Amino acid sequence: MFNKKIVAIATSLLCASGASNAADAIKVGMITTLSGPGAGLGIDIRDGFNIALKQLGGKLGGLDAEVITADDAQNPETAKQIAERMVQRDKVDVATGVVFSNIMLGVGPTFFGAETFYISANAGPSQYAGADCNPFFFNVAWQNDNLHEAMGKHVQDKGIKKVVLLAPNYPAGKDALAGFKRFYQGEVADEIYTKMGQLDYAAEVAQIRAARAEAVYIFLPGGMGINFIKQYSSAGMLTRSPLYAPGFSADEDVVKAVGAPMEGVFNTSHWYREADNEVNKRFVADFQQEFGRLPTLYASQGFDAAMLIDAAVKQVGGQIEDKNALRTALQTVQAPTARGSYKFGNNHYPIQNYYLREVAKNADGSVSNRFVSQVMEDHQDAYAKDCKM
Repeated sequence: MFNKKIVAIATSLLCASGASNAADAIKVGMITTLSGPGAGLGIDIRDGFNIALKQLGGKLGGLDAEVITADDAQNPETAKQIAERMVQRDKVDVATGVVFSNIMLGVGPTFFGAETFYISANAGPSQYAGADCNPFFFNVAWQNDNLHEAMGKHVQDKGIKKVVLLAPNYPAGKDALAGFKRFYQGEVADEIYTKMGQLDYAAEVAQIRAARAEAVYIFLPGGMGINFIKQYSSAGMLTRSPLYAPGFSADEDVVKAVGAPMEGVFNTSHWYREADNEVNKRFVADFQQEFGRLPTLYASQGFDAAMLIDAAVKQVGGQIEDKNALRTALQTVQAPTARGSYKFGNNHYPIQNYYLREVAKNADGSVSNRFVSQVMEDHQDAYAKDCKM
């Protein structure tokens, strides 16, 4: 009887010990846009994430990493179905990758309801920054308004008196123009919202011409921006009303597609290619070697998302089932980043610097972004005050 009790106690202790052991693998669900006009953005996020994973030897926090990648095709319903599959069938430990905010708002409840951490490498809707902030949501990029706020400040500081604003009619488009106007105090001659995925802008170019503004601020990511800038340039408008943009609309994907007309376009970003830190230098070199193209801010965000996951999992000793400990690690760990440094606010959005870049001609005649100056220091989004976490 005594021996049986000892065996029973020993078995119980072994089971308890096994339950507290670290996992031996981590499963990441990456939902991103890999087809359609926004495909370049999702491809860069995926590729940036994979560069980090390659540098880390295929592990995150010392755990073997399996990345399940799926194309949302920029369709919220498709994304919802993928999210449900990743939670219910694949049982991912963490998710990332969404480009567009309307898709993020659609898949968020699925991940949050399952208590699956979502590390946003792009989409930063105002809802999740404010009253609807969530302990399972972290954003390593920015809040949607932030890059636009930085450009609003720059345009205001430059003394431009009258602008036209242009963005797609979806949550991030509305956040974009709200952010610009938060820091720009001049006259808004016209505020134009276009269809998502729109590729013909003849009517909008005519509308801008009629407004006779000193400058035009656009938020048109991916193929939308490429087509608009080409059409705007062909109409002879670049010298009449110069373009200003966030990094999303003047990054290397857009610059490469449009070419010479991009020269002189100013844009804002939280990251720039020349950033003088060893993590960024290695990231840029490895990305160019692996893919034969310059990295974009989207690629840097995919990279930083992987680096955050790696650092947090390492800090909890691989015990990813301890969600409270992992949340604390995600919020406080000092992860290596391509941008230099940032910290999370109370709403799990970054507090960080924002910079001005200009598309400039290189010695070989090509054009690409170059660093100009810092616009904002340790900037926090306007919605954090509404987050009760």
